[in-house]
Parts: sequence; structure tokens; C-alpha cells
Amino acid sequence: MPSRSAKVSRDLVHHPVFARFYARQSVAAETVMRAHREELLAGISGRVIEIGAGNGLNFSYYPSTVSEVVALEPERLLRKLAADAALRAEMPVDVVPGAAEALPVKSEAFDAAVFSLVLCSVRSVERSLAEALRVLRPGGELRFLEHGRAPSGRVMPRAQKALDRTVWPLLFGGCHVAREPLAAIEDAGFSVVTYRRLLIPARGPRLPSSYCVLGTARRPGTA
Repeated sequence: MPSRSAKVSRDLVHHPVFARFYARQSVAAETVMRAHREELLAGISGRVIEIGAGNGLNFSYYPSTVSEVVALEPERLLRKLAADAALRAEMPVDVVPGAAEALPVKSEAFDAAVFSLVLCSVRSVERSLAEALRVLRPGGELRFLEHGRAPSGRVMPRAQKALDRTVWPLLFGGCHVAREPLAAIEDAGFSVVTYRRLLIPARGPRLPSSYCVLGTARRPGTA
């Protein structure tokens, strides 16, 4: 059983309207997201913590090299959907409540950690990444697929900042579109191994949330 490093409300995050929207939209987007989820999780192994598991859509993409997944989801409805998805997974998946900023698990307990479209909506990116660093074994992997600030140009980055200050977090469950996840991962002390920038969706109009980065980083040190 996971053990708590700090007292965290079981429902610290509760966005019932957005959770229902996200549950429907994410399933509809799987035709686009499938290849990205496969790339995100290819070759991952050992004991894994997924931070912000949502409705559990990643579970079916974990390879047989994974021995166990501890999946944290703070939102009540999404956690229930993730628990249902865990029943269909091919490896043990334990879905538990918890916040990214105070993971209810022991230090150095995992071989890999996964952030998948999560850092946009956490209350503190810095604290969330510090916690991921804490719970990984030395040399452990961080896999990430996140959206953030447009890397170039003048119009979109300004629009993203304006949206973050006004309506976007209110409409989309605390999501922000102008954060810079790759820089934050490096600043947290991870060594970035590989990454690539991509647009989701790849074709069509550019949305404020289209600018993504997918990659792998490591906690320094050796096991």
C-alpha cells in the first residue's frame, strides 16, 4: 500500500463539469493520441508511478516489462473511471487519490514516473517535479507528454499568456497553456535524455493547447 508523505485531501481537486467533458473528449481523441501514448510508454519497465492518471487511458499502453503501476488521480470522477480501466489492464494497477505536489508514496520507490498532460493543471509545477524526483530511484526515468507555451512567434505566446490570466483555467479544470514543461523538468534537477516537439493535432488550426513536448528524462545517479 502507498504510504503518505503529507496529509492530502482525498478530493483536493474536484471539477465535476470539466471531468465529464474531459472523459468524453479524451476518448474521442484516441485516434490522434494513440501513437503518442505508445511512444511515451515504449520500453518503460519496472515499478511505475503515473501522476495524474485521468480516466486511465494510458493503462492499455504499458508494455509487459512493467511489473506494477501506482496511478494517482485527485479528481473524484476521473479516479472512478481510472479504477474501472485498471480492471482491464494486463498488469496490476493500483488507483489511489493524491496530489502531484505531495505524493502519498515512499521515496525512491519507483523505477519510472509518468506525466501525461498533467503539468498544465497542477497547482505547483516546481513542487510536483520535486516530488517526482523524490519518489524515483537514482537513475529512474521520467516519461513526459505535456503541452505548453508555443516555442516561437509573437501572437500565440501572447495569446496563451492572456488566456492563462483569464478564462482558460476556469473553463478547463485549472489547465494553463503558457507553461514551459521542458524547462521546468530541467530546472527540477532531471537530466533530459531525449525529447521532441510536436503539434497535436498535427493538421488543422493551431490551438492554444497544440504545442506539445514528448520525451524522457532521468533522475541523476545510479541505482
